[in-house]
Amino acid sequence: MLQALVFDLDGTLVDTEELHRRAFNQAFRAFALDWNWDAPLYAELLAVSGGAERIARYIDRLELSPAEKTGLRRLVPALHRTKTRIFGELVAAGVRARPGVVRLVAEAHDAGLRLGVVASSAAANALALLTAALGPALAAAVSATVTAEQVARRKPAPDLYELALATLRVPAAAALAFEDSANGVAAAKAAGLRVIATPSRWTDGQDFSRADLRLPSLGEPEAPLDRQTQRALGAPWVDLALLRRRFAPPRFATA
Repeated sequence: MLQALVFDLDGTLVDTEELHRRAFNQAFRAFALDWNWDAPLYAELLAVSGGAERIARYIDRLELSPAEKTGLRRLVPALHRTKTRIFGELVAAGVRARPGVVRLVAEAHDAGLRLGVVASSAAANALALLTAALGPALAAAVSATVTAEQVARRKPAPDLYELALATLRVPAAAALAFEDSANGVAAAKAAGLRVIATPSRWTDGQDFSRADLRLPSLGEPEAPLDRQTQRALGAPWVDLALLRRRFAPPRFATA
């Protein structure tokens, strides 16, 4: 039986990447750096998991001397702390979950399924973001919130998902993951989970061939999925009954 749903946080549960991009750029200005990550560049940098790692990768790309790059790398921890603070302020101003997420989380909770969230973002922001997106009651229903600080390796390594499964006390075969990035899909698959991919505008061009199912979103009764997706899925939106029907063991069905 399906016993647990595990959601990636940034990009899957909430489309926060524009807030992250703005927070990075504000942090750069706070350090008097003339860097500006526009949308195409940021979409490219999303292939790197973790904010500090993205800054380091960006520094690697700059046409600077080794000594200059070394000096900039020393700024990365402070830059990332500043970015994290700014991102928290942006989240506090208001965020909204992606279509279908709150509905499906509530339905799964009411049915007794365990709920987990994995986040590549800092723990300082994960709980605030989760609460802002789901509301305090549903956020409290999440039994496992695992962040990057708790594991040795980031996505595409399986560490986040392995810790989430251990915390939820469910086997991988009884859980379903929701992801928006190729790295996230790879991480969940490496942990033995089955995966539904719902790419955001930032990750839509990535390779999702390893996902068990790819959808534009989970859909809502008032905003159903497009007709082509509905025909492939056999439903106007994703609900728990569909997940149990289509993704029952021993293998997922494919659209």
